Amino acid sequence: MATLSAFTSPSWPDPNPNNNIIPNPNFLSYPDQPQNLDLDSPMSLSEEHHEVHDHDPPSQSNPNSDTHNLFSTPPESLSPKTPPSLLYVSFNQDQACFAAATDNGFRISNCDPYSELFRREFGGGGIGVVEMLFRCNILALVGGGSQPQYPPNKVMIWNDHEGRCIGELSFRAAVRGVRLRRDRIFVVLEQKVFVYNFADLKLLHQIETIANPKGLCAVSQMVNYPVFVCPGLLKGQVRVEHYATKSTKFITAHDSRVACLALALDGQLLASASTKGTLIRIFNTVDGTLLQEVRRGANMAEVYSLAFSSTSQWLAVSSDKGTVHVFSLKVNPGSPGTQKSQSAFDSNAAIARAGSSLSFIKGVLPKYFSSEWSVAQFRLVEGSHYIVAFGHQKNTLVILGMDGSFYRCQFDPVHGGEMTQLEYQNFLKPEAAF
Repeated sequence: MATLSAFTSPSWPDPNPNNNIIPNPNFLSYPDQPQNLDLDSPMSLSEEHHEVHDHDPPSQSNPNSDTHNLFSTPPESLSPKTPPSLLYVSFNQDQACFAAATDNGFRISNCDPYSELFRREFGGGGIGVVEMLFRCNILALVGGGSQPQYPPNKVMIWNDHEGRCIGELSFRAAVRGVRLRRDRIFVVLEQKVFVYNFADLKLLHQIETIANPKGLCAVSQMVNYPVFVCPGLLKGQVRVEHYATKSTKFITAHDSRVACLALALDGQLLASASTKGTLIRIFNTVDGTLLQEVRRGANMAEVYSLAFSSTSQWLAVSSDKGTVHVFSLKVNPGSPGTQKSQSAFDSNAAIARAGSSLSFIKGVLPKYFSSEWSVAQFRLVEGSHYIVAFGHQKNTLVILGMDGSFYRCQFDPVHGGEMTQLEYQNFLKPEAAF
């Protein structure tokens, strides 16, 4: 084990305390997942990355287990009657599940339909960040809240099959964000990004960024073509790392600071919003070409979330204005066969409707009047924080709120307009869990 300590850390709880944690025997690894983490390998440590700890090697998961029935038997609820405070919520890589971090642990839920799958509680210790790796047993945790379970400057690698941490990455500064791939871990600090190999936690890459307190970043999930984006060193700049080709592209996306980022599934498209929040821009990540610009609204807004559909034909946007928008995209690089033809027809029809009503005055009045507007909308509470993802059923959205709200809704790709609500739950209420 390589250890380089740069400062004296305060006393924190045992990363594997004897608490109300029930190991979930059905939360299993995929055979190709990093359950064989080699944390004893020699590794090159930067001065900011000062510790890598091994909390005993994990035992082997059965590679022949049925990975299609993960989370099938949740443990008994150990929650108090008072709902916890929600600190963080995120979708997994294929948007089939979501993870919620609270001031006493974390919980994992299914999206379609909604069901809480299991939860882990730490007797009052808060989790500020929880990131899933598809539906396998490995998660990344960062402490948070008024009484963090772990130091906010550490990323804990949690093996839920073991019900304990199996390793950690430690830094000089607070961790602002974490993203996972099957082969890499991306850790975002306020002005730096560290990239690690997942199998042995070896440091692969360091990236300098402009101040990034929100931990903005995105990573593609294509097996052989990893793409990572984060703010660059200049205001309004986005840095694109193409790891397969070992190339870097800088895109001047906005005049003001970048506020939100998203990548298409294959990493070919980048969507970005600035702190103004009125326009969303879609770029080609390879050459940096601006492909499309859509308008969320006329007034400034804080954009909370951007999400591409799996076929890159639709883009969803949420903001503090309380309306979730769905836009039609002209670029459609990843859709196969007949689905592409039908989806392209729907998307083109929607684009025509979204822009045609004022097309006759293009070039006469300001650009605002000829903007591309959203095709479909879903109204929520203004000022609340929501994130969005496309559901696995066709033309559906899943919306998660920091108030614990879960919405599943459907939009009409041809006629657009107001979306139809299909489902609502409050995932923080104890009685709604089991």
